[in-house]
Amino acid sequence: MTGEENRVLAAVIERTGRFLLCRRPEHKNHGGLFEFPGGKLEVGECLADAARRELQEELALEVLDVGAVLFFALDKSSGLTICFTAVSVLGEPQLIEHSELCWVEPCEVVGLPLAPSDRLFAEFLLAEIGKN
Repeated sequence: MTGEENRVLAAVIERTGRFLLCRRPEHKNHGGLFEFPGGKLEVGECLADAARRELQEELALEVLDVGAVLFFALDKSSGLTICFTAVSVLGEPQLIEHSELCWVEPCEVVGLPLAPSDRLFAEFLLAEIGKN
């Protein structure tokens, strides 16, 4: 076991100062809450491979670049480590897996009903922006 099986990619996609957030399907863990899109890494998969696969499957987006991991958070309900990672994409997101999507400014992210790990990242993001 390499550890990838316990990691989840959360793609931090920014366009013109706004971030892409998606509402999780009701039947899934944290259903109905907003998240940064992504998904669990498969065996032998790196973050870049997971980004390409998950964002194509869930949002019909083409990944141009996968940057640095910005933040890690442990999701206590699943035991998975969420890796919030900068990702650049091409195309307009399509609702394939999620029930809703929105582009929001950093200060608006914390006002959404967020999955627990996504809330931790949103608070971190807001603090980092406040430093600049």
